[in-house]
Amino acid sequence: MRLEVKNLRKSFMETEVLHGISFSVESGKALGLLGRNGAGKTTTIRILMDVFKANSGEILLDNRPFKPSEHQIGYLPEERGLYPKKNVLEQLVYLAMLRGMSKKEAIQSSKKWLEKLGVLGYENRKLETLSKGNQQKVQLAQTLTCNPEIVILDEPFSGLDPVNSQVLKDVVNELIQQNKLVIFCSHQMGYVEEFCEEIAIINKGEVALTGNLKAIKKEFGKNRLILSANNYSLSDLKAICEEQLADLVNVFEMKKEFLVLQLINNQTKNDLLSALLTTDVDIEKFAIYEPTLTDIFVLEVGDQA
Repeated sequence: MRLEVKNLRKSFMETEVLHGISFSVESGKALGLLGRNGAGKTTTIRILMDVFKANSGEILLDNRPFKPSEHQIGYLPEERGLYPKKNVLEQLVYLAMLRGMSKKEAIQSSKKWLEKLGVLGYENRKLETLSKGNQQKVQLAQTLTCNPEIVILDEPFSGLDPVNSQVLKDVVNELIQQNKLVIFCSHQMGYVEEFCEEIAIINKGEVALTGNLKAIKKEFGKNRLILSANNYSLSDLKAICEEQLADLVNVFEMKKEFLVLQLINNQTKNDLLSALLTTDVDIEKFAIYEPTLTDIFVLEVGDQA
């Protein structure tokens, strides 16, 4: 399956909050849908879920208009939506039956996912009596009980300790391997990098950046190198670069452990290395710079952008 979001626009009263959002995602891959708070991610997801309509634009599935009611969609919202005073299994079964499962199927699937996520022992307890992490796992079980074709996960790792995070990581990887279509929203960029081949960054209702994450990293790291020294602090090394190597590089950024240098004037990394060897700099690290997704995100939607 291929899901395409094309030029979505949405207004509330006189205020337009989405200004032509476009991205796509395919089965067997995960898309990281990213943005700062208020960027338009939730509005986009609600249109995708048919909670409300876009003013214009379209959503296609395999080149045909996408009708959410004709597909099983598993949605884990950032704001939890289960009933705190209700029995865990009872409400999972009820919600699964609302989505078309028989009671027998709903019980079997609910128990399967509760067991897989390590919370089957809490099936007869009220949700509010569980820890935050176990409530999150019950919420995830509810998302997957109906065996969805399309899975939308909004901050799925919220409240999970490292052990439970690993359980969820295994589940997400399994969904991708099962050829599900996965949309993954999170501010925890490490998880996005781990799962997502494609990303779409939304900023103020517009797509600031979209595409293959590996290719984007390569482009953002183009003509940039990292440098550190055994015999100079980073601030002293920065001064050397600015005073002695200014015709070769600009200091793009000072990280915690190294400088990020930008090659200029069509210089190459070999040109820079040759110049460094004429100085007394005892090179500790010298390599091509690969930005993290956090670096890219801040550059695209940070205040300085």
